[in-house]
Order: sequence, then C-alpha cells, then structure tokens
Amino acid sequence: MFETCPKCGYQRRPIDTGDAGICGSCGLVFAKWVQRQAGVSPARVEAPAHARDEDEASLASRLWQGLVYVPERTDPILLWGRVALFIAFFVWGWYFILIDFRTNEIGHSFMHRVNLVFHEAGHVIFMPFGNFMMTLGGSLGQLLMPVVVMVALIWKNRDSFGASFGLWWLGQSLMDLAPYINDARDLQLMLLGGGTGEDRPGIHDWENILLDLGLIEFDRKIAFGADALGTILVLMALCWGAYVLYLQYRNLRTPT
Repeated sequence: MFETCPKCGYQRRPIDTGDAGICGSCGLVFAKWVQRQAGVSPARVEAPAHARDEDEASLASRLWQGLVYVPERTDPILLWGRVALFIAFFVWGWYFILIDFRTNEIGHSFMHRVNLVFHEAGHVIFMPFGNFMMTLGGSLGQLLMPVVVMVALIWKNRDSFGASFGLWWLGQSLMDLAPYINDARDLQLMLLGGGTGEDRPGIHDWENILLDLGLIEFDRKIAFGADALGTILVLMALCWGAYVLYLQYRNLRTPT
C-alpha cells in the first residue's frame, strides 16, 4: 500500500487510522488512481435495485407531502375564507368548462385580459431564440406564468391550497388558447391592435406556428386537444383544492 500519496505527497504515519486505501489528506482512493494510470475506467457502482426503489418511493412521498401540506393548526377564519374562495373558483371553472371554445366567448372574459399580458410578454422574452420561438413564445408565456406561480407557492410558501389555483389558471389558460388555435385557417378572430388574421397576413401566431410545423390542417383537432386538456387540469385543480380544504377542516376538528 502507498506510504506516500501519489496526488498530494502526504506521508502516512504508523498512527494514521481509517481506510488504508484512502489518502488521509486529500481523500484520493488509491485503487481508482491505479486503474486510471493503467488506462482502465473505474467500475461504476450502482445502488441495489431495492435501494433505488426506496429512493424513488421516498421522493414520491416527499412530493405528495408538499402537494397536500397543511399546517398542524388551522385558523377557522382563514379556512372559511378559503372555502368561499374555492366556491367562487369552482363556479368560475365550470363556466369556462361549459363554454364552446369555437364561439370564442372565453376571449371576452376577465381572465383572457390577464392571459393577454403574459402572452405579449412571452413574445418579447423568447425573441432572442429566433422567429419561430418568438411566435410560439406568446402562448408559452401565458402557460409558463401559472406554472411559475404554482411552483413558487409550493416551494417558497408551502401553500398547497394557493398552488391548486396555479394549476386552475394553467388549465384555464390552455382553454383560452383553443379559439386562437382553432382560427389558424379561418383567420376571423380580431387580433390585438385591430383587424383579423385575414386582414393582416402573416400576423396570426397559430397560423404561422402550424404552417412551420406542417400541421395547419390539424388546427381544429389541436384546438380541441388544448381545450380538453385545459378542462382536465381545471378539474384536477378543483379536486386538489377541495382535498387540501378537507385536511384543514380535519385539523380544525382535531382536539389539541
């Protein structure tokens, strides 16, 4: 065994303890050093399958705990205020779900105006990545903002109830995009700044996106998919929020 470390020159002494195969100064593993000198890649040691399964289960458990986290004590005023807020978003969510996206009724809603801000910001943010990404960036911008809100509320605030509304917003934003996608060939929707896609050739985001992808003939199917996925996300958000409220109500009734 090495008396002098070949990497740092550390001199081993008789009183040195620990693993004789590791330098007590720099931590060099002598066996791996020998393998490298011989041109042999050190064997990769993989964790046993059962250990990997346990790690994955632990990660899934931590994720679930973060999604349904509630404080040990529940403030009754806060709880019932959240119940009222949940009822409002429940009704509002069903309003969006029951809208036929082909009518573009959703385009006249308050949430459309909110989404429009982040849609236009997305064009600017993705501008450095080329013309295609700048065009797609409008839709990405209005979808990424709810994701940022959801992650921030879970990660920074541990507010699982608030995060459920981030998911609600993501679903609503997808439904908000459906009429725009559906109009890729018709070009009849009024665009920001006035005029339709037919009046202003080359200005319609989803006409350009689907033409570039060679998918223009699938505009209606893609629009239907966006609306359907948005509906599913809104329903998932409502179930998530309701479950968190249930956990808080259970804590409220638990004697201290």
